Amino acid sequence: MKISKLVCYGNLLLLAFSLCVFRYGFLEQQPNLPLALNDWQFILLVISCVCIAAGGFIINNITGKSPEKILLSYDVTESNAYYLFAAANIIGVGLGFYLSNFIGKPGFALIFILVSGTLYLYASSLKHVLIINNLLISLLIAFSIILFGVFNLYPVITADNQELLSMLFQMLLDYAILAFLLSFIREIVKNLRDIDYNYNEGISTIPIILGKERTAKLLFFITLIPVTLLLYYGNTYIIFFNLIWALIYGLVFILGPMIYFLIKIWSAKTQKEFNRLSIILKMVIAFAALSIVVITYNIKFNA
Repeated sequence: MKISKLVCYGNLLLLAFSLCVFRYGFLEQQPNLPLALNDWQFILLVISCVCIAAGGFIINNITGKSPEKILLSYDVTESNAYYLFAAANIIGVGLGFYLSNFIGKPGFALIFILVSGTLYLYASSLKHVLIINNLLISLLIAFSIILFGVFNLYPVITADNQELLSMLFQMLLDYAILAFLLSFIREIVKNLRDIDYNYNEGISTIPIILGKERTAKLLFFITLIPVTLLLYYGNTYIIFFNLIWALIYGLVFILGPMIYFLIKIWSAKTQKEFNRLSIILKMVIAFAALSIVVITYNIKFNA
């Protein structure tokens, strides 16, 4: 159980869940849509992404000013932690190399190597740099959605299906943008929650520079961006196509919690409050990924 916490299993499950939702709740539901990866190869892609992310979490958790104290809390030695980090990255990059060759794009293997290297660079040095740490993690989360779209759709593009695949990829890109914004906000909320630890470790974060109150106010205005995007997407896709069930789902499970977050972040001050807001954002990310299933089936059966 301690090792599962070392790899942040909750975040890994969310990543795997989101990719499965996009595959089986969205792409698989499109009529006569060929996909480059079959079910088995898609599972390998998920394992690859999860392993590389797990390696990133491991190296992030075992680097810092007090690695011995951190590792003791996970009941794992430093050498074993590095073995786990190496094994996770070898599996992740190896599977990425196989999949890249399978779809006839061996150069795509470089993507997995770059992501793995970037996560190590983040943990060893960039996490101590203001804002870059927040941006990097958020970009990698969004990039996993784009990578999923590229591996499933790009190899099967033809003149006949180019318009359809372009539309589907644009939807995935919209979700990637939303995932980036929500993840970025959540990373700053976690900085607010962990401000004392980060200060003691010498990690420069926005809350340490601006203070809790100013950062909370800043987050309020930043959060207006994804809320505005949600309203735009709702008006463009859901209301325009009269998707009533998708509209209700979005209001209750996505927009509603985001409004709650806006109200609470304005006055939040304690670690407990910031932890609760972080959990809410994590749930919103999961519900946002699941919304593509609701939209797909609403179009299929009720639109």
